[in-house]
Amino acid sequence: MTAYAWLLVALPLAGAAVLLLGGKRTNAWGHLLGTAMSLGSFGVGVATLIEMLAKTAEERETIIHLWDWIVVGTFHVPVALQLDQLSISFVLLITGVGSLIHIYSIGYMAHDENRRKFFAYLNLFIAAMLVLVLANNYMLLYVGWEGVGLASYLLIGFWIHKPSAATAAKKAFVVNRVGDVGLSLAVMLMFTAFGTVTFGEVNAAAESASTQTATWIGLALLLAACGKSAQFPLQSWLLDAMEGPTPVSALIHAATMVTAGVYLIARSHAIYDIAPIAQTAVIVIGGITLIMGAIIGTAKDDIKKGLAGSTMSQIGYMILGVGLGPVGYVFALFHLITHGFFKAGMFLGAGSVMHGMHDDVNMRHYGNLRTAMKITYATFGMGFLAIIGIPPFAGFWSKDEIIRAAFSHSPLTGIVTLIGAGITAFYMTRMMAMTFFGTARWQDDVHPHESPKSMTIPMMILSIGSAFGGMLLLFVANIESWLEPVVGFEHAHGGPDSSVLIPVTLTIVAIGAMMGWVQYAKREVPLLAPTDVSIFTKAARADLYGDTFNEAVFMRPGQYLTRSLVYVDNKVVDGVVNGTAGLVGVVAAQLRRTQTGFVRSYALVMVLGVVVIGAIAAIVGMA
Repeated sequence: MTAYAWLLVALPLAGAAVLLLGGKRTNAWGHLLGTAMSLGSFGVGVATLIEMLAKTAEERETIIHLWDWIVVGTFHVPVALQLDQLSISFVLLITGVGSLIHIYSIGYMAHDENRRKFFAYLNLFIAAMLVLVLANNYMLLYVGWEGVGLASYLLIGFWIHKPSAATAAKKAFVVNRVGDVGLSLAVMLMFTAFGTVTFGEVNAAAESASTQTATWIGLALLLAACGKSAQFPLQSWLLDAMEGPTPVSALIHAATMVTAGVYLIARSHAIYDIAPIAQTAVIVIGGITLIMGAIIGTAKDDIKKGLAGSTMSQIGYMILGVGLGPVGYVFALFHLITHGFFKAGMFLGAGSVMHGMHDDVNMRHYGNLRTAMKITYATFGMGFLAIIGIPPFAGFWSKDEIIRAAFSHSPLTGIVTLIGAGITAFYMTRMMAMTFFGTARWQDDVHPHESPKSMTIPMMILSIGSAFGGMLLLFVANIESWLEPVVGFEHAHGGPDSSVLIPVTLTIVAIGAMMGWVQYAKREVPLLAPTDVSIFTKAARADLYGDTFNEAVFMRPGQYLTRSLVYVDNKVVDGVVNGTAGLVGVVAAQLRRTQTGFVRSYALVMVLGVVVIGAIAAIVGMA
């Protein structure tokens, strides 16, 4: 089946092409074709995995050369796919969760007149994301990287008739382009330093590279990761991106695109292993975003934006994990996969709640929905237990391993992850309490009801992953030995023992959950958010002033620079050009007066000219 791995990308790409080029003629069955193409790609991925499992660990990596792309002297870049344990894990996550989201979208987008186009964009995104994770070189990865950027722009702004959606799409596109500068610089630095951009050759050459070179490449890759994975300081786009349809939030902002930065750093592990400064920068960025996202999540009344803050925080855990080196690579990727299950499930659950509440996203208008939406409540609840890390749910097995690895790095790093766990328990309990418990605060024209099966079945499947995915990956699939041949693995040494750390972590989680429960389930939730709040709550509501910072540091100075350049262009550049033209015009006007049209005048000028020339010649001869 490996020989047909190109179908992984070809199927969703063909689906997008048919739906976009076929136009309205495909409206009646476009959603079915888009779903079938994603499911077909998932089937190819499963078959490829089965074939890979039959091989030894050393034989599982396969390079599938499709054609030569760039051949200039000794610089050779092919269009080639790299199948190994890391890429196939992402393939199954992208196509598996992606297919469930396609199925969910059949019901969620049933009444949208542009549903066919929506499925085309979903297929395009799946294809681009697969190019990103299957590429065997950084140039082809860059193609997929830009492809998911384009697809996310189209999907976030799908309801472009809403000014907020159009603005959010542009914001996501621009902020991601800032991060993309980092990937461009990294690729150029690799070519300059190593003469190649293929993963295998770069990793081999990195062993003998200077620390300075590796550091600059690592920092450039980190900038790229910050853009795609919504990490500080390029995190501001993610919260606004919730303006897109909810399936977009589940696919792009929970399970796939925002994890691309984690994949990029893990795939480039050889660079970071010899660049301690870049590695430390990754840990710092992950830790800052982990706390920022959690704090933002505590103050959001919009259910999707609350989950978006949570996503920032959980990706922060993953970024911090890959910054820890061989003790963290595997567990960061482990958490990435489990997070794909429970966060996608919760985003779909949020969409189900919105479906039953006439698209109202304000949790202050919810309450007691567990009685009207039992399936949504149960599936969302499993995701809740998974994300806060309650055993035996998935998040417990993956996030706690990152916490343990963090303590092996330093006590400060470990404490940051523990604080994040406590805040996570608080804001997620707040979300559960405001949505499914307490008294009903429904508006008069709202009658909550359960969503159709096309929406609830994908939610139930994802909830199974939330409940059992961690145990299956750790104890059945043995994810440690599975990923070790690609990214390396070392057991954590130092720090508290698991017998001590696990009870401490669960105690902190329990305290955070209890605080959230007492405040939002045991007390009446006002319909309007209180305005008499602390400066910390105000800051959290304002996304910790991320947009304010960007406006003051980047946007306003950029405006002033642009205005200055326009002034220089108008007054200096145009002044010189227009002044030169005016001077030529004045001189021409004076010369024009000598053109009288009388032959006698011209003859006189000619005689005078001969006299002058003769006089000059005589003077020169006498000298």
